[in-house]
Amino acid sequence: MFNDSGGTGEKRMKLKTKLFGSVYQFKDVKEVLAKANEEKSGDSLAGIGAATTAERVAAKVVLSEMTLADLRNNPVIPYETDEVTRVIQDAVTADAYQTLQSMTVGEFREFILKSDGLSLAAVRDGLTAEMIAGVTKLMSNLDLVYAAKKLGVTATCNTTIGEAGTLSSRLQPNHPTDDLRGVMASVMEGISYGAGDAVIGLNPAIDSIDGISALLTQFKTFTNKWKIPTQNCVLAHVTTQMKALQQGAPMDLMFQSLAGSQKSNEAFGIDVNLLDDAYQLMQAHKSSTGPNFMYFETGQGSELSSGGHNGADQVTLEARCYGLAKRYRPFLVNTVVGFIGPEYLYDGRQMIRAGLEDHFMGKLTGLPMGVDVCYTNHMKADQNDLENLAMILAMGDCTYFMGIPCGDDIMLMYQTTSFHDMAALRELTGKRPIKEFAERMEDLGIMLAGRLTERAGDLSIFTV
Repeated sequence: MFNDSGGTGEKRMKLKTKLFGSVYQFKDVKEVLAKANEEKSGDSLAGIGAATTAERVAAKVVLSEMTLADLRNNPVIPYETDEVTRVIQDAVTADAYQTLQSMTVGEFREFILKSDGLSLAAVRDGLTAEMIAGVTKLMSNLDLVYAAKKLGVTATCNTTIGEAGTLSSRLQPNHPTDDLRGVMASVMEGISYGAGDAVIGLNPAIDSIDGISALLTQFKTFTNKWKIPTQNCVLAHVTTQMKALQQGAPMDLMFQSLAGSQKSNEAFGIDVNLLDDAYQLMQAHKSSTGPNFMYFETGQGSELSSGGHNGADQVTLEARCYGLAKRYRPFLVNTVVGFIGPEYLYDGRQMIRAGLEDHFMGKLTGLPMGVDVCYTNHMKADQNDLENLAMILAMGDCTYFMGIPCGDDIMLMYQTTSFHDMAALRELTGKRPIKEFAERMEDLGIMLAGRLTERAGDLSIFTV
C-alpha cells in the first residue's frame, strides 16, 4: 500500500521459522509483533503474547528478517479504519523512507547502535510506529539505554528543555481537594528543592473551568512574583482547558492523555479534529512565548483497558501514541509507566523494561521524552524497582522525571519520584536543571554550582 517500489504483501513475507526442530508459523505481522514482545501481563491478558520463551524467540527471528517496508505496509490497525494510523502514515516523508525501506529490522537495529545522533535524527521522518516498535523488540535493555542517549531532542515553551547536561522535573503539587493553600505549599516546597524546571503541572481532583483557571492564575502569579522561569499546566481534559483558555486563563501548556488507536482515543473523549482545534486555540491564546506548547501523557496498556487494542500488543500501541503526539510538536511527553497496574505490567521487571522501551521509542520518534517512574501499590513492585529504573533512565539522558512530596501522590494514590530523588539523580549524573531555572535557584540561595545548598527545603524563602 505504501511501498513506492511495489510493496511486499503479507503473502510474500516469510512468516515462519524453524527453531530447535519445531516450526513456528505466524498468521500476520500483527501476531509477529505481539509474540516478539518481551513478556507483559497485558499481552497475556489479551491472549496475544508468546506462550513460551521459544515462541518469543522464534517471533523475534521472523521479525528480524522482515523489512521496514513490510512493517510500513502492514500497520497493526488498517489505514482505512483508524485515524491514528492515517496521521502516522501520512507524516512519513518520501526521502527519509527511501533510505530505510529495504533494511531488515535486524539491520535497522545495527544501524541505530552504530550511528550517531545526527544520522538517526535524519531518518526519523521516514519511520512509522510499527518500525519503531519492531526494532525495540529486538533490543536489550542496554541497547535501549545506549541508543536513547544518542537521541537528543529539545523543545521550547518559556524555556528550552532537553539540552545536553540537563535533567529536568515536573513539579506535581497534587491535592485531594485542589485546595489552593495545600497546592501552593507543595509548589513552594518543590521549588525550594530545585524541582519544577520542566513545568509546574497539577492533576486536578475536580475538572472544572473555574477551578482550572484559579490554579493556573495562582501558578502564574507565583512564578511572576518570584521570577521563576518555567511553565504552568493543569492536566484537566482538553475540552475543559479550551474553555478556560477562551475565558482568559493564563495557560503556558495544554495537556491531554493519548492512546494509540482511534477507538481508545474516543474513550478518552478526543479525536484528531479536537486536538487540531485545541492546538490552534492554544497557538492564538497561550501565555507562553515559544513554539512548543502541548503536553501529552501515555502509558502501556491504556488501549486494552478501554477495549481499543484491536488485537495489537501494548508496545506497538504505545509507539503509535508517540506518532500521534509528534503531529503537535509538543514541549513535553511522558509515559506514566507503572500507573495502570499489574494487569498490564505485572512486576518491577516488566515495569523497568516498559520504561526503557517507552523512553527509547519516544526519542526515536523525535519527542522530548520524560518518564513518570511509578508504580501502584497493588503491583508486585517496590521503591527499589522505581529507583533502579530512574537511575537507568537518567544514564540514558531521560529528559525529565516527576517531583512529588516524598514521592507519594496523595490525590492519585501512587508512588513516583520525589523532590529528593531528583536532587540525587542530578548529583549522580552531574546534570543540572534548565539553565535559566538553575540560575534563578542560585539567586535565591537554593542551589550553588548546580547542587542544593543548606537552604534547600526552606519554604520561608517564599513566605516573606
